Amino acid sequence: MESNPVAVYIGRLSYVFRDDKTHTSNHVLSLLPSEPPNPDLSVGATNELPPTPSSFKENPSFLKTLQEVLSEHAYEDPDAVSQAQVMASTSGANLGSGGIFFAPQQHRRKRPGYGGGGGAGGDSSGGASAQGGAGSGGRGGWIHISDSRNPPEYGRIASPEDIFGSLEVDGNGNFVGGNGNYQPSGTYRIVTRNGILGLSPFLREKLVQRLRAQEK
Repeated sequence: MESNPVAVYIGRLSYVFRDDKTHTSNHVLSLLPSEPPNPDLSVGATNELPPTPSSFKENPSFLKTLQEVLSEHAYEDPDAVSQAQVMASTSGANLGSGGIFFAPQQHRRKRPGYGGGGGAGGDSSGGASAQGGAGSGGRGGWIHISDSRNPPEYGRIASPEDIFGSLEVDGNGNFVGGNGNYQPSGTYRIVTRNGILGLSPFLREKLVQRLRAQEK
């Protein structure tokens, strides 16, 4: 039986296909229009539309590709560049589109913390408070790259399930090592109760380009 795409737009996903191979109510979610969808490149599958955390089964291969793209291109994202500049400003403002900034202690290099919205994270050290206090201006630290489906309030860190990973920034607002030494959070979830994967336009295009290349 030929697969048939459902002509709907779910969150920020473009294509939803009925999973006719299994003859169930499952649907395959994809960022690519190819029919039938390649299961190795799909976002995942769900037996409910829109997908929910309980109905959605993520594709580990897609998640791996997503993190590879972020590792290579997150530092180029205009939103991340803006966050880095704000972080280095004399005002020390601690919140950009991705959440809170962390300032590492002198002579110590720490993995960025991923605490919840009410705190500064379990591994922060001397950075801005989660309530919007003075940030890391002039000293450097970490910025979070977060999903746009549930932007945190000003001065708050995004939920761990919304954080893709973090980039390291020096005191001048430049990414350390040229690419920010991207570190995945290990806590990100493609589907939450707040919706499905939400990337910036820049990063979404980079991800689609990578998936198209893998498809060929």
